[in-house]
Amino acid sequence: MCALIDELPQAYLERMHLFLGDEFESFLATYQQKSLAGLRVNTLKISPDEFHRITPFQLQGLEWCPSGFVVHGDGRPGKHPYHAAGLYYLQEPSAMAVVEVLDPQPGEKVLDLAAAPGGKATHIAARLQGRGILVANEIHPGRVRELAQNLERCGARNAIILNETPQRLADYFGAYFDRVLLDAPCSGEGMFRRSKLARQEWSEEAVHSCAIRQKGLLPQAARLVRPGGRLVYSTCTFSVEENEEVIWSFLKEHPEFELIERTNRFPFADAWGDDSDNPLKGKGIYRILPHQHVGEGHFIAGLHRITGGEWREIPPYRPKTLSNRDSQRVKQLMEDICTFPFDPLRLSIEGDAVYFIPPSATQLSGLRVHRPGWWIGTLKKDRFVPAHSLALGLPIANLHKYLSFPAEHPQILAYLHGESFGPDPFPANLMDGWLVVCVDGFPLGLGKLSKGVLKNAYPHGLRWIG
Repeated sequence: MCALIDELPQAYLERMHLFLGDEFESFLATYQQKSLAGLRVNTLKISPDEFHRITPFQLQGLEWCPSGFVVHGDGRPGKHPYHAAGLYYLQEPSAMAVVEVLDPQPGEKVLDLAAAPGGKATHIAARLQGRGILVANEIHPGRVRELAQNLERCGARNAIILNETPQRLADYFGAYFDRVLLDAPCSGEGMFRRSKLARQEWSEEAVHSCAIRQKGLLPQAARLVRPGGRLVYSTCTFSVEENEEVIWSFLKEHPEFELIERTNRFPFADAWGDDSDNPLKGKGIYRILPHQHVGEGHFIAGLHRITGGEWREIPPYRPKTLSNRDSQRVKQLMEDICTFPFDPLRLSIEGDAVYFIPPSATQLSGLRVHRPGWWIGTLKKDRFVPAHSLALGLPIANLHKYLSFPAEHPQILAYLHGESFGPDPFPANLMDGWLVVCVDGFPLGLGKLSKGVLKNAYPHGLRWIG
C-alpha cells in the first residue's frame, strides 16, 4: 500500500492537505487500507431482512442506505447465483448515498442523465417499485449495452433506455421530470485507491477540463426538472473546482433553483470553503470522505427548482400494434410460462423485438432509443422467442412453468455455464416447451424442455467461464 501512496500525484496531495488541514494524515492513511466491497440489496426482488436470512456473506449495514451493506470476508459476491438472479447490485458504499439524496418516490418520472453502468439507475428503479417511469440515458453508445444488462438483471420493468445528449433531451422533454440525476463525468479522485489508471490520468489540467464540461452539463440537466422537482449533482471526486465551484456558478446564473435543506439522516461533511462567508454552507451539499465513512468518497448536491421551466406537451407513447397472428403467438407463449397480467394494448413491435411499454411513457420521436420499455421477446418467422429480460422481470408468484434449485445445487452452476441437462431433476408432469430456471425461487433465465432435456437459453455473453 505504501507503493500506492507513492503513485499519488504530488499536486493532488497538496490540494487535499490545503482543504483537510489537521485531518490530512487520517485521510492519507486510508491509502494504506484495503478498499471495502459494497452490496445493495435489490428491493424489487427481495427485502433486506429476507436477504439477510439467505445470504452466505458477512454484511455490515450502511446508515445512509437501508438496502446497502459492506461485504466482509473472503466471499466472491460477483460469482454467486444470487447476483446473476439480480438479488443485489455490487456498488461502492459511498455511491449508494446519491440516490438516497435524490429520494425518488413510486409513481414519479425520474431521469438518470448519465446512467451507465447502471448502479444508480438500478437503485432508482428499486425505489420506484415498478410505479412511475425511469428514463436511463447514456451518451456513449458502447456503454448502453452494459446499462441495459444491469437494468434487466435487476428486473426493472418500467425503464426506458436512451442514447442521447443532454441538450437533445432538454430540447425534447423540457421541464418534465420530478427528479433528475446528473452523476457527472469527473477527474475520479475518489477512485484513486481502486484504479491505477485514475491515478495516472489525473492532472490539474484534467480537473480544469472536467469542471468546464460539468458547468455545461448542469444547466442542461436543470432544464429537465419540473417546478417543485429535485435535481441532484454528484461526482466521485474531491476537487472544489468540480464540486462547490460548479454549484456556486450554477446558482448565480439560475435563481429559480436553490439548495435543499441538509438532513441529519446523512452524517457527511459540509461544503468546503471559507466558513465565514460561504453561501453553500449548511445547505444540501454532502461530502463523503474515506477517513470519516466507509467508501471511496463522493460529492452530492441536492437542488430544488422553485419556479420556471420550459413546459411542452408530449403525447403518450403509441405502441406499434402487433398483427393478430403475432399477438396470438405472444399471448400463447406468455400464458404457457406465466400469469403476469400483460395489457395487450401496451405491447409494441419495434423491428422484430416485442416490448411492454410503461403506462406513463411518452412519444420518443427523433430520439435515439435503445429500449422503449421492458423487452419481452423476439418475433421470428414462425414463432415467438422469449427474452432473458422477460424471465428476470417476473416474480416466481407469476410463474407456473419453472424449475427451481438451491443455490448450491450442481444444476445451477451447469445452467450458468450454459450447459444443457436432464432428465433427473424434472417433475414427471412438466410439459415440453419454454420455462424459467430459478435459484431458490428467484428467476435466473430461460430454458426449453424437450424430451427430458433442458436446452439452455442463458445468454452467451453472460455465461460463466471456468
